[in-house]
Amino acid sequence: MFQAAAWLLSLFYDLVDSYAVAIGMIAVAVMILLTPLTLKSTKGMLEMQRLQPEMRRLQQEHRGDRQRLNEEMMKLYSEHKVNPLASCLPLLAQMPVFIIMFRVINKLTETGPDGTFTPSYLDESSNLYKDLSSSREMLSFGLDLAQRPAEALGDDFVRGLPYVGLVLLLGGLYFVQQRMVASRTTSPTMSPTQQKIMQYLPVAFAVFQLFFPTGLVVYYIVQAVVRIGQQAYITRRFYGGEHSIGRQAQEASQRARDMAKSDKESGGQAPRVKKEAKPAPARRPNPKAPEGSRRTTPPKGRATPPSKRQGSSAGRHPKPNRTKPPKS
Repeated sequence: MFQAAAWLLSLFYDLVDSYAVAIGMIAVAVMILLTPLTLKSTKGMLEMQRLQPEMRRLQQEHRGDRQRLNEEMMKLYSEHKVNPLASCLPLLAQMPVFIIMFRVINKLTETGPDGTFTPSYLDESSNLYKDLSSSREMLSFGLDLAQRPAEALGDDFVRGLPYVGLVLLLGGLYFVQQRMVASRTTSPTMSPTQQKIMQYLPVAFAVFQLFFPTGLVVYYIVQAVVRIGQQAYITRRFYGGEHSIGRQAQEASQRARDMAKSDKESGGQAPRVKKEAKPAPARRPNPKAPEGSRRTTPPKGRATPPSKRQGSSAGRHPKPNRTKPPKS
């Protein structure tokens, strides 16, 4: 794969006889190759966003039952014909291409013991290899693409300004690209701080290019320009109409955020339906119970009726009168 990328780069160099233009052409070719993967990843992400309210509802219904939740999630994906990995796999497929191009361009200006370049992965019979192997500079448009911007700025401040300017241009292009993505993409699981980090992370990547050859900076600049055009096409294709998949995904994301907010306000517990209390069944007297077992004592604070006082003394023998007769 490294040799294939180096062969394509040498082919473009044979056509234009310019290092910077050849690097720019291979950057465009790589972006054209990755565009179908980018479109597929974007569509998969939007389809997942449309299902966020349903996913949130399932999480509330099956809270605490992970196995049942996973089963319902897979059923939801199957009904809507959505692959949860459709938005991740295309992005992962781009990583090998990034590593290959980074290594090929970086190894073009690797120096040998005598200070001349010893490019790797190139065919020794190619014009690109012959021109680099006998040189100590990779000049194009007055700039040495083998020079690192930080080293150029340290050697000569004025001479290093164009190199630093390319890095600043790259950071500005990355910022514009991320603003385009952030203006239409919202996630209910990301806080405003996390969204800011995602916007400025590519800009931080541009700053690290101060310590790499300028040829890589040229490659990333051309890629960033093509990617901005790519994002404009994605916006027009997926967000163009009111009923487009992008608009539906945005509305679904908003509903999911509202559900998450209400769930947070309720303490993370799903609302419970209040059940009406059933009246207790009336107690029936036991016919086998003895008559005297019933309560005859009146409530506290009430006088005993005379009939009951008499009834209570019925059956008892009257006590004899033991009063002594008066003395005469």
